[in-house]
Amino acid sequence: MRLAVQVAVQIAHESRAELGADSLSKQAGFRSPVQLIAATTGLSAGDAAGLVKVGEATAPRTDLVGQRMPAKYPAVQAALSSGALGAPAASLIVTFLDRACVGQEAGKVAEVEGRLVNRAQGLSLDDVRRLVKSAEAVLEESRLEAREHERRAQRSATMFERDGNLHLNLITPIEEGAAIKAAVDGYVTAQFQARKDASDAGEASVMGEADTDRRTVAMMRADAFTVFCTHVLGCEAEKTTLAGATVIVRVDAGDLQAGVGHGSIDGADQPVSIAAIRRMAASGAVIPCVLDSAGEILDFGRERRLFTRAQKLALVERDGGCAMCGLPPHMTKVHHIRWWQRDAGPTDLANGILLCETCHHRIHDNGWDIRIDNPPGTSKNSTGKNGTGKNGTGVSARARVWFIPPPSIDPTRTPRLGGRARYDIAA
Repeated sequence: MRLAVQVAVQIAHESRAELGADSLSKQAGFRSPVQLIAATTGLSAGDAAGLVKVGEATAPRTDLVGQRMPAKYPAVQAALSSGALGAPAASLIVTFLDRACVGQEAGKVAEVEGRLVNRAQGLSLDDVRRLVKSAEAVLEESRLEAREHERRAQRSATMFERDGNLHLNLITPIEEGAAIKAAVDGYVTAQFQARKDASDAGEASVMGEADTDRRTVAMMRADAFTVFCTHVLGCEAEKTTLAGATVIVRVDAGDLQAGVGHGSIDGADQPVSIAAIRRMAASGAVIPCVLDSAGEILDFGRERRLFTRAQKLALVERDGGCAMCGLPPHMTKVHHIRWWQRDAGPTDLANGILLCETCHHRIHDNGWDIRIDNPPGTSKNSTGKNGTGKNGTGVSARARVWFIPPPSIDPTRTPRLGGRARYDIAA
C-alpha cells in the first residue's frame, strides 16, 4: 500500500497542470491523474484521489530555497511506511486534518494527528471514521454551533409518487434526527422481539405462510413511518410499541453550566454543541445525562437479578453501546461479567457490560475474557473468563473495557480495546 501511495503521488506530480499537453496523464489519454490511476489500478475515482491526497501529505517537501522539510503529516507518513496504517484510513485522517487545521496552532494539530494515528491502528475503516468524528470535538469545537446552523439551513423533506409508491427523502440535522432514528429503531427492535416471542411460543409452526413475518429491516422502517403518521392522524391505537426509543444526550456538568464545550448523542458519531443540547433538552423524549451529578442508587448487589434502566444508562457512558462490536445502546442488554448463577455475580455496575446478543454468545461460547480497567480512585478492576470477574461497585466513564481473545484466535492473547474509549480521541 505504501508503494501504491508513492506511485500515485509521482503520477500526480508528472501530471501537474503546468505541464500542459506534456503531462503524463494527458499523454496516456486521460484528463487527470486521478482518472489514470483509477483506470490502471481498478480503483474508484474517489479512492484514487485519496491515494494522491495521502501521497502529497506524506511526501518529503522543500522550502523556497530548496532545503528539505519533513512531510506535512509526519505521523501519518511513519505509520504508512511501517504498514501500521492503510491508505484508506490515512486518507480519512489527512482529509480531516486538511479541513480542521485552518486557523489552528501547529502544535495542537500535530498532537491530534499523533493521537489519531496511534488510535486508528488496528481499527476498521468505519471505526476510523468514528474516531475522526471524535477528533472534530478537539480541533473544531468552536465551529460546531456554526456548522449546526449550516446543516439546519440544509434540512429538507421531499415526497413524490412514482409507479404506485410514495418516495420520501429526508435530510435533517442529527440533533433533530436523533428522535426519528430512536423511534424507528425502537419500532424495528419491537417487531423482531415479537417475531422471536412468536417463534419461542411455537406459533410459527401453526401460522399460515401468508401470516409469517418475513419483512426485512428496510421494510420494517418503512412500516414504522406509516404506523407513526397514522397514529398522529388519530387512529384508534392507544399506544405504539417501541423498544428503547429514547434519545440520550451526554454532556459534562461544568460545560453545560458554562455554556462551552460539546456533548454527544447516543448512537450518533457527530458531536453537538452546548447550544444544540440545550435545545434538545426542551423535548420530552430526550433524557439529558449530566455526568458527575447526583442520581439514584445504581448498585443492588444480589437483591435483584436484572439490571435496571438507570444502570444501563450509566453503563452506556462507559461502553457506548455494545462494548465489543459497537452496535447502538438500544440493540444491547446488560450482561453479568461474573455470571449470576454459576459465579454468584452481583447485579452491580462493576459487574455489568453492554453486549448485543451475538457478541454475548461469542464471549460465552468461544472463551473470551473481559477486563475492565478503572482509573485510580474508582471501583476495582474487573476481569473474567467467559464473563467471570472480581466484584466492585460503581462505574467510571473513564474506565477501559478490554476483550482478550482465546488462544485459538490469538496465541498471544493480546487484549483488544472495546467500549466508548475505542472511538474517543481524548481517551
